[in-house]
Amino acid sequence: MSKKLNTEVKQLLQEQVAEWDLAKGNYEALKSVQAKDFDFGEFSIRVQFNPARMTSTAAKVDPKTIQERKCFLCPANLPAVQRGIPFGKKYQILVNPFPIFPEHLTIPSLQHEDQLILNHFEDMLDLAEAIDEFTIFYNGPKCGASAPDHIHFQAGNKGFLLIEEDLKKVTKKTISETEELKIYSLENYLRNAIIIESKSKKAVVDAFNELYSTLEIKEGEKEPMLNIVTWYDNGTYVCCVFPRSVHRPKCFFAEGDENILISPASVDMGGIFITPQEKDFVKITAKDIEAILKEVC
Repeated sequence: MSKKLNTEVKQLLQEQVAEWDLAKGNYEALKSVQAKDFDFGEFSIRVQFNPARMTSTAAKVDPKTIQERKCFLCPANLPAVQRGIPFGKKYQILVNPFPIFPEHLTIPSLQHEDQLILNHFEDMLDLAEAIDEFTIFYNGPKCGASAPDHIHFQAGNKGFLLIEEDLKKVTKKTISETEELKIYSLENYLRNAIIIESKSKKAVVDAFNELYSTLEIKEGEKEPMLNIVTWYDNGTYVCCVFPRSVHRPKCFFAEGDENILISPASVDMGGIFITPQEKDFVKITAKDIEAILKEVC
């Protein structure tokens, strides 16, 4: 199934970029985005200047704004030119017209229901297996999701997020290990990350549910703050969970020279910091990155 669906998805990407002006312009612009790397010893973090991501980075996600706008992920509200591929009976795979990845997908539910992971986590693993040339990620409702009222995942081509290679070289601390399941954290990684690996889907789901039950749900919220990045590689599910402390760092709200418009989500947790403003791309430093991650993680 995965080979066939991978091919269908890549065909959809080609067709949508050719026929949808918004996607065409933004994917073309992606070829000339600027990027620079910061070395932190065992790993690097890449900063990307991507003006097309302003819509997502600065998105208003307060209840009043959400209530007053039409949900842009509901099938009835999609642009006429946007087409998708069904995934099971619950989701459809769409081209994301505001890309970070050379191949960037959004996978929303066909039903309008809140962005909550607990009863949809296994769907995420199913996606990772079905389109195994892509990395799947989830942004919590206050952890980067620009549509916190509609359950959805995103996906980008494998090999883009730096964490995929970081897992092979960064110092690890074992939390639990059996023949079937391995759980560990990454040492000195700036981000608190808990990694779950297994060839058994059930083992990963059970481990995630147990982890989820230990995380704090803040007053007035429906789920713990978190980002998730997962992929399927040679029969193994790899799931990276990033518990979060706050939605946006202080520099997002600061004025004048102190302002850096950055709203970290899964891609940033995965090692690619997105700056939609050139001024921020130019001035951001390694110390800024450390401070932002320390604050939001």
